[in-house]
Amino acid sequence: MKIAIGNDHAGTEYKLAIVGLLKSMDITVVNYGTDGSDSVDYPDFIHPVARDVEENTVDLGIIICGSGNGASMTANKHQKVRAALCWNKEITTLARQHNDANILSLPARFISLNQALEMVQTFLNTPFQGGRHERRVEKIPCS
Repeated sequence: MKIAIGNDHAGTEYKLAIVGLLKSMDITVVNYGTDGSDSVDYPDFIHPVARDVEENTVDLGIIICGSGNGASMTANKHQKVRAALCWNKEITTLARQHNDANILSLPARFISLNQALEMVQTFLNTPFQGGRHERRVEKIPCS
């Protein structure tokens, strides 16, 4: 499995921990995020993740910013991206099962690091249910 990850300055600590988790699971990580705490513009780090997901050069993406909103909004501008802003394991499960989310957006300032790591594991281990949900997911893109 190959995962692209991107973050702004608010998500650096979480990104570093998530990369460690992914590598311990023998998952290849493409790191587009900043490794520092200096203020940066999140779209610069999120668009590359979304492009990789859109072009199928990675299996899934993980994006992190302070609220998760800016990152999610940026990623969802890409036609084949379904970025889900999640704040607990239950929402993460539903995002995968019902919406076939292919990018997990994490709000670093509103969840604990342990929650984030649990959500990443949930995201990776929860399959899309298909069925009636597939019909709905197919209607998401505008063109």
